[in-house]
Amino acid sequence: MNERREDDSESRIDYGVIFCVLMLALIGLASIYVAATHDSGATNVMTVMVSQVAWYVIGTIAVVIIMQFDSEQLWKVAPLAYWLGIFLLTAVLVFYSRSYAASTGAKSWFAIGPLTFQPSEVMKPAFILMLARVASDHNHKYYEHTTHSDWLLLGKMVAWLLPVAVLLRLQNDFGTMLVFFAIVAGVALVAGITWRIIVPVAAALAGVGGGALMLVATTTGRTILEHLGFASYQFSRIDTWLNPASNTSDQGYQLWQSMKAIGSGGIFGTGFDVSKVYVPVRESDMIFSVIGENFGFIGSLILILLYFMLIYQMIRVTFDTKNVFYAYISTGVIMMILFHTFENIGMNIGLLPLTGIPLPFVSQGGSALIGNMIGIGLIMSMRYHNKSYMFSRNEDFE
Repeated sequence: MNERREDDSESRIDYGVIFCVLMLALIGLASIYVAATHDSGATNVMTVMVSQVAWYVIGTIAVVIIMQFDSEQLWKVAPLAYWLGIFLLTAVLVFYSRSYAASTGAKSWFAIGPLTFQPSEVMKPAFILMLARVASDHNHKYYEHTTHSDWLLLGKMVAWLLPVAVLLRLQNDFGTMLVFFAIVAGVALVAGITWRIIVPVAAALAGVGGGALMLVATTTGRTILEHLGFASYQFSRIDTWLNPASNTSDQGYQLWQSMKAIGSGGIFGTGFDVSKVYVPVRESDMIFSVIGENFGFIGSLILILLYFMLIYQMIRVTFDTKNVFYAYISTGVIMMILFHTFENIGMNIGLLPLTGIPLPFVSQGGSALIGNMIGIGLIMSMRYHNKSYMFSRNEDFE
C-alpha cells in the first residue's frame, strides 16, 4: 500500500489549478507593471513590482502549508479560524487606518507604516470552512431532507453569517458583504436546501434590492436610506452605474475612464505598456481596464477563459473527492472567486456598480491575494489527501 501511495504522489498535485493561477499571476504582474509605469513614476515601479512578487511568494507558501491539512484537521481548525476572523474584524473597527477611511469611506484596513492589511479578505476562507462544517454536521444529523430541516439549516447558516455582516456593515464595506452572501447562497444550493425555500427567499432578496434602487431614485427614498446608514459615496456609485455619462468629471470619472480605456483597446489592444487613457486606481480595482486597453478583446477573452478553466478544474476536483465536507469547502471557494471575477469585470465595463472588489490573482494588493491563495490551498488539499484516503478508507468524513 505504501508503494502505491508513493507511485501516486504526482497525481496528488493538481497541476491544472496551478497552471491557471500561475497564468493569472503573470497577467497580473504585467498589468500592474503598466499601471505603475504610467501612474507611479519610474522610481516607484521597482518597489511596486517587488512588493507584489513578495505577496505572491507569501501566498504560495500559504498554499503549500494549507494543503498539508487533511479534512479532519480542517474540521477542527474551522471554529478557531472563524472566531479569529471575528476578532480581527472587531479590532479593525478601533485600529483602522484613518487615511484609508478618509479616501475609501470604509473602516476596513489595518496600517502599520507602509504595510496595510484587510482582515475581511482572510475572513472569507475562514467563513467558508465554518459554513462547510455547519452544513456537513447538519446533513449528517438530518439525513432525510424536509422543509423543517432545510429551514433549520438555512437558519444556522444565517446565524454564522450575521456577526460577519454586522461587523462589515459597521466598517461600511458593503461590497465585501456581498461576497459572503454569495458564499452562503452557493453552499445552500449544494447542501440540498429545497427550491420551495430557495425560490421565495431569492424573490424576497430581489424585491429588497429592487426596492432599494427605487428608493435611491427619489429624494424621500434617499433620506430613508440615509437613516438606515447608507453613505453619500454609495449613492454616488449607484448614480454612476445607472448613468455613467451623467458626471464624467467627479464621481463618474473613474468608471468613464475605465470604459474609454477598454473601448480604445479594440480587438487586439494598443500593445503592451501603451497607455493612452488614465484610469484612477487601475492597479487594483480597475486592473481589467489595463488588460482591455493593452490586450484588447482577445486578451480580455483569454483572461476570462483562464477563470473558466480554473473554475472547471476546481469543480473537477470536487467531483473526484469522496468527502462531503470538502465539497462544501470547494463550493464556497468557487463562489468567492466567481463573484470577485464577475463583479470586478462587471464594474469595469459599467455592467455593475463600483464596489472596490479586486480581480482574483491579478489586482495589486496583498490581503485579497492571500485570501484567494488560502482558498486555492483548500482546493489543493482535496486532491493531495483524497488519493491517500481512497487507499485507507472509503467513507466520508463526518
